[in-house]
Amino acid sequence: MLRMRVIPCIWVAWRIARCVVIAAYQIVRLNLLGDQFVGPVISIARLREDRLSFLPPFEACLDEKRKVRRAVEASGIPYTYVSANCFGAYFLNYLLRPHEQQEDVIIYGSGEAKAPFTYEEDIANYTIRVANDPRTCNKIVIYKMQKNILSQIELISLWEKKTGKYFKKVHVPEEELVKLTETLPFPDNVRASVLHGLFVKGDLANYELGENDLEASSLYPDSKYTTIDQLLDVFLVDPPKPALATF
Repeated sequence: MLRMRVIPCIWVAWRIARCVVIAAYQIVRLNLLGDQFVGPVISIARLREDRLSFLPPFEACLDEKRKVRRAVEASGIPYTYVSANCFGAYFLNYLLRPHEQQEDVIIYGSGEAKAPFTYEEDIANYTIRVANDPRTCNKIVIYKMQKNILSQIELISLWEKKTGKYFKKVHVPEEELVKLTETLPFPDNVRASVLHGLFVKGDLANYELGENDLEASSLYPDSKYTTIDQLLDVFLVDPPKPALATF
């Protein structure tokens, strides 16, 4: 089965390549494998650009993704959009800082807004299946497992129980986070905008699936995903190295 995959892990390369990929696909649009051909997969990591509105620094990044989506849809290229939501290990590292010997933990806003998390290995496994599944053609596949939709307060509580430690909660008020999006240099201002949308507003947990949406764990009930509780057990023994996203 032949499928095209465009995964914008390196944002600059993605912006340069997007029009080239679409144009090239239109030129060589051949059904090489007859009825086995399904179409391309365009993985956009987290499907935010059409349904949600973030503060300006990150909104500028989403505008670029919107242009890609509109170009793909206008071209008639078969597509599958993948929404992986919050990368589990990445955000657990960012929020809990397990590599540091800290006594406190930072909470953005009230800490009560919920966000959907997905372990990176599960993202990879689901996406491989999505890429070879005719049911996902011209659909949006969302990774939104019910057991992995948690607030910062719930996440910290789980971590405290597993570590046997009690952390001092340091809240960053919404207005302070908004101010940081206006004053920090790029890309720190983008990160502040992301934190505001995910953990203050709870945007990724606050929308219902549409008629063209498929939820990954329901689509593949035979695939067992890693719960955040299980992922915290991994962090307790051997936490993955922390990283920072680039935009």
